[in-house]
Amino acid sequence: MTIKPWREIAEPHLDVREGKFQQAEFAADLSRVHAGTANAEYQNPALFFQRTFITEGMRLLLDSVVKRLAGNGGDPVIQLQTAFGGGKTHTMLAVYHLAKGEAPASDLQGVPAILDAAGVTDLPKARIAVLDGIKSSPNQPVVKDGQSIRTLWGDLAWQLGGAEGYALVAEADASGTSPGKDVLADLLGRYAPCVILIDELVAYVRQFEEGKALTGGTFDSNLSFVQALTEALKAVPTAVLLASLPESVKEAGSQRGEKALASLSHYFGRIQALWKPVATEEAFEIVRRRLFSNINDKLAMESVCRAFADYYIANRDDLPAETQDSKYLERLKHAYPIHPEVFDRLYEDWSTLDNFQRTRGVLKLMAKVIHRLWKDGNNDALIMPGSFPLMDGDTRNELIQYLPAGWDPVIERDVDGERSETWEIENKDTRFGSVQACRRTARAIFLGSAPSTSSSGVRGVELERVILGVAQPSQQPNLFKDALRRLGDRLHYLNAANNRFWLDTRPNLRREMEERKRRFQDREDVFPAIRDRLQKSFASGVFGNIHVFTGSGDVPDDWALRLVVLPPDAAFSKSGQSIAIDRATEILKKRGDQPRFKQNRLIFVAADYDSVSRLKDHVRSHLAWRSIVGDYKDNRIVLDNLMAKQAQASLEQAEETVRRMIRETYKWLLAPMQEARPGKGLSDMTWEHFPLNPGAQNWSQEIERVLKENELLISEWAPIHLAKVLKDWFWKDDAKDTSALNVWQQSCQQLYLPRLKDDAVFQTTMGAGADSREFFGFAQGKEPDGDKVRYVGFSYGKRTSLIMDSSLLLIEPLTAAAYVEALRAAEEASRAKAADSGGVATTVVVTGDGRIPPHAEDSGKGGAATGSAASAKKQFYASIDLDPIQAKRQFADVVDEVVQQFTLRPGVKVRIAIEIQAESPTGFDDGLQRAVKENCNVLKFKSAEFEAGE
Repeated sequence: MTIKPWREIAEPHLDVREGKFQQAEFAADLSRVHAGTANAEYQNPALFFQRTFITEGMRLLLDSVVKRLAGNGGDPVIQLQTAFGGGKTHTMLAVYHLAKGEAPASDLQGVPAILDAAGVTDLPKARIAVLDGIKSSPNQPVVKDGQSIRTLWGDLAWQLGGAEGYALVAEADASGTSPGKDVLADLLGRYAPCVILIDELVAYVRQFEEGKALTGGTFDSNLSFVQALTEALKAVPTAVLLASLPESVKEAGSQRGEKALASLSHYFGRIQALWKPVATEEAFEIVRRRLFSNINDKLAMESVCRAFADYYIANRDDLPAETQDSKYLERLKHAYPIHPEVFDRLYEDWSTLDNFQRTRGVLKLMAKVIHRLWKDGNNDALIMPGSFPLMDGDTRNELIQYLPAGWDPVIERDVDGERSETWEIENKDTRFGSVQACRRTARAIFLGSAPSTSSSGVRGVELERVILGVAQPSQQPNLFKDALRRLGDRLHYLNAANNRFWLDTRPNLRREMEERKRRFQDREDVFPAIRDRLQKSFASGVFGNIHVFTGSGDVPDDWALRLVVLPPDAAFSKSGQSIAIDRATEILKKRGDQPRFKQNRLIFVAADYDSVSRLKDHVRSHLAWRSIVGDYKDNRIVLDNLMAKQAQASLEQAEETVRRMIRETYKWLLAPMQEARPGKGLSDMTWEHFPLNPGAQNWSQEIERVLKENELLISEWAPIHLAKVLKDWFWKDDAKDTSALNVWQQSCQQLYLPRLKDDAVFQTTMGAGADSREFFGFAQGKEPDGDKVRYVGFSYGKRTSLIMDSSLLLIEPLTAAAYVEALRAAEEASRAKAADSGGVATTVVVTGDGRIPPHAEDSGKGGAATGSAASAKKQFYASIDLDPIQAKRQFADVVDEVVQQFTLRPGVKVRIAIEIQAESPTGFDDGLQRAVKENCNVLKFKSAEFEAGE
């Protein structure tokens, strides 16, 4: 739902819109009104009441005055004692115009209701005397119609009765002594109904020195006059006195002022009726009536207020509890188009400052705020703390005049203005700039915290109140929280503690941090810090090792899978030439000055080009905060407790920011690729780039996921894929078998071949294909057999033990099948030959070089022992000497060709014993002896001993 801005609903008065108001117009001057020389706004009764909101306190006071003048009761003496700027003079003017009767009561807005409530139909005109303590001089008589008037009582008598009235107190005026209660009662009685208005009485009385007489009398005679006057008023039922006294001793001024205030308060206190000051809610209407002419669209106004109230309920966790009360909607309506939070801050915080007047000061300030917002076309739904145009000189000066010196640079640098940090942030980040999130937040913090900065109490404004002062319906509170975090990183005068934020004229530690940031250089400080964090972030996982910012000469050229992390100055960019590709190609092609062969064992991770500068800046900030905290702990710098906590908190935040930024920056996985089609050659090498998810819990697992999902790394391989690779690249017309070890090594070298995790994946794949006759056969070697080839340790279509060394062969399946058929035919021929020779038994002979002859020799040919075919042979013994260098392969032949002949038959028990003898003319060193014994223990040898020998 779109809500209308305030400027389309509430129209300011012409003088406010055009900025033609004068500051003095907001200062109600009782003496000038009495003399007939005041501004029309105050001089004209009808206009005065039109722009005056009759508060509850004023209504009660006017009710009492009306009753008193009509002789129907009411208080004879009313003391107006409120804070500076609390509206005392304005209230006296209301009494003045009401009592003087220059305009009909029906023309005075709000007055008829007061008369009706008091039961008065026709209010008699009253004589009015105005005694202004600022205007009057204790030692300078005033001449009126040739008559010199020296004292307050002389002035009072002259104003009420002219020369005739003055004659009643002439002697007392001449001598400077109080005329007494009876004389004053006679004076009041003769000229009743009458109203006496005394303003700034303390300012007048404090000028008298004790024991010293002036033309206006003495200190004591003036106090006696006040006492006599208050007593005399009780005797005259249609006479009333209103006197204003300052609320605080500080406003009284000097010590004599304090004494005068205490004495006058005592005398007034004997008979006075206190006046109720203006409530904050009443101030809403006072300001609105004075500054705005009318509300053009009541329904639109209520719609805006309802939208704010609903928004506050929907975001209750981010806002003060008071906004959840149904009464807050009424506050919004009463204050419209100004947000209630503006009034709360001005009346609760700014009114505590010296010289800030509660009513007049707020009017002056808001008039300038509204004028500038109107001029600039502000389209906020309400005028909020975040709306204050502090870049405007008039508005800024109106506020900072009440604050200690030093706030101008704070506002210009941190809060508002074209050169401020807030403008710079918003210009670079449209997410903030679109709603002025940074400026609005800084303004709200200034308005809510500046008055309390110098106080010893709780400083700052709560986060919830900051949000209340800036967020409008349809805007997310989190946006302003993000803006506040950004401000916390950038502003020099912003402070924070315990969820409260405040601006101060003293720079925070950020300026020190910024100075220290400049000390740190990329290669000497920043890159090593990034490298250390990267090394801690990676677990080896699928990689044999991880090389962070390592030169090509220090990346081994071996069979292990390796991850190479490129430095920040070799960043990757999807657009244009990328330094990362150049650096990665250099490492891929060479190891130092030598060519690199195992190119298919390297994977690269590179930084994002657009994020590197931000990462380096955050790392410098972290290094700066770490140095500040370190210096504080080592007593090299002095910080107060709050600043020390802030430094520690900033360090922790900087650490978290760097951790997040490293993940966001190192987001590109680079893999070298090469396409090849059998018979058509190889393509040029290319680089594929894949993004990494910076939010993944485990970085190494994320890299492994990307590798597997994009088939850049194979950890499980089906035999059919191995068979295809063999068919495409290794089995030729003239070579139907190939070295398994060579296939594995070629896969580590050639970029067009699959990249396997390790050799275990390769061996597992071979083992999985051993049972089938579809993929390949195996042999542990081959040797010529006449014009044919004989495979040693041949296996095809059955599970077998594989030892992947240089002798292991992978045989093309058709070739393996033909070889099986040839073996079967040879075996059948051998059996037929044996049958023809009468079934002579044969003996297996194992030659000394470890080879098993392909055919069993006829025992008769070799002159060996013969025996009856019918006699059962129940035991077998054999011994063999193995070549120590080829023992592994030879023993495999023995197992496949001899031992398995027995183990495959049921009921046959086989025992194999190994005897090892080693001799050295120089003897065996301790290290070798220890290693051999430990290995023999692990392998559970029955005996293993070294002897001295002869």
